[in-house]
Amino acid sequence: MSRPEKKASVIVIGAGLGGLAAACTMAARGYEVTVLEANDWLGGKAADWQEGGYRFDMGPTILTMPRVLERIFAEAGITMTERLDLRRLDPQWRCFFEDGNVLDLQENAENMAQVLESLCSGDGDGYRDLMAVSEQLHDISERFFFWKSVGGVADTLDLSSTFTPATLRDLLRLRMDSTFAREIRKRIHNPQAAQMLDHLTQYVGSNPFWAPAVLLGIAHMQSHDGVWYPMGGTRAVPEALAQLGRELGVKFRTSTRVERILTRDRRACGVMTDGGEVLDADIVISNMDSVRTMRELLEHVPTKKFERQWKRRKPACSGVVLYLGLDRSYDHLAHHDFVFSANPEEEFDAIYKQGIPAPDPTCYLAAPAKTDPAVAPAGGEALYVLVHTPYIRKGQNWEDLFPGYRQVILDKLKRCGGMPDLEDRIRVEHHLTPLDVHERYSTLRGAIYGLASHGRFNGAFKPANRSSEVPGLYLAGGAAHPGAGMPMALMSGWIAADCADQDNAKSKTS
Repeated sequence: MSRPEKKASVIVIGAGLGGLAAACTMAARGYEVTVLEANDWLGGKAADWQEGGYRFDMGPTILTMPRVLERIFAEAGITMTERLDLRRLDPQWRCFFEDGNVLDLQENAENMAQVLESLCSGDGDGYRDLMAVSEQLHDISERFFFWKSVGGVADTLDLSSTFTPATLRDLLRLRMDSTFAREIRKRIHNPQAAQMLDHLTQYVGSNPFWAPAVLLGIAHMQSHDGVWYPMGGTRAVPEALAQLGRELGVKFRTSTRVERILTRDRRACGVMTDGGEVLDADIVISNMDSVRTMRELLEHVPTKKFERQWKRRKPACSGVVLYLGLDRSYDHLAHHDFVFSANPEEEFDAIYKQGIPAPDPTCYLAAPAKTDPAVAPAGGEALYVLVHTPYIRKGQNWEDLFPGYRQVILDKLKRCGGMPDLEDRIRVEHHLTPLDVHERYSTLRGAIYGLASHGRFNGAFKPANRSSEVPGLYLAGGAAHPGAGMPMALMSGWIAADCADQDNAKSKTS
């Protein structure tokens, strides 16, 4: 592949999905890129764990919106399908309830509407209306929210110059007076169907009863763009991006922790590692948690505007993850599954209000062996189990909490997930607690998804990708705009790189 002439030097802090996307985009546009990663692997949360012939994705397991990846590979003139083998999954999820009911979330909206109508009269039309609203919100997101640096409403619309009847209609469609769960329950009266749809907020680790209605756009994105599995696991994505980066000349340095972002005249000009090494750069892109970047790596630089905007926003939830290598598979499981709590409002109240692990949790399962037999020995399963928990609170000791909560989770799966012999089938096991997440990925209080998407007006917003207080600094990853989830983290890296490239071009002509 041909590469343009080198323009300027870039340091990317962190090799998560956002950092890799930013590095590849910048290198494809001709920049000299160095990526500094504190851990000894590339990919951040999209890591894997292997033991005894089992292979597990440790972090994200659901890939949606593959067109984001297509755009990143296209920067280098590469077709994504040359590098990744993606398999479309339908049903997208299978849901298990305490009363024994099972409900599949189907990709085809009309088929799903007919199923919901058979369960509760009127829910078919309700679902059709919900998906029509979701499509409108998705369209608004594509036009005003995605593919650019956004940190609030003022960044989406310039009302002084674009306030037109069409703009007013778009603002009203955002339903800023409502919440995600409220909009669902206006249309869907079967409580189990509503609970299934609530968990579209799983991607942002937030309470659907507190999350803004605009997040309903996720429903259309998922139905329209599909749910995909990369053969080799989601780990195949960072591996493909790292390979692309190497081909483009990106230098990767693992086991290199950044201690400080250096500034000159308040402009980012490089970094200092924890070993005292100083590395100069024209551009710095941080894939570290956005709040921790601004507070810890820039503690010598006043960032009052950032703190005013974000200090009151709480972290999103954390989670306990079990990796269970089983000597059998379960035919009744789909690739993606939810084993639901009996009372979602009590569950969310425990996690988000009381700050305690839910006594009756919802368990998300990934059972990939049917799609990708290589993840387990013949006839076995590499079962991934995620249960959302509060972010780390004072007085919580997860070394003490974990053994008991592990049993709560296993009992739930045995009773409600149709796996009564589960414990007898475990041959290898590994786990992560909120403390592990915090220490392993340098997150904010163990939060998996950055800042919580709570609040009807500002809940959908995350810190902007372009720092307004430190020129030359850009933010990427699930804790920056547009937020958490594989496609959003990847998009954040592209946006950060695009902003840096635009700003660099302007500086050359000014």
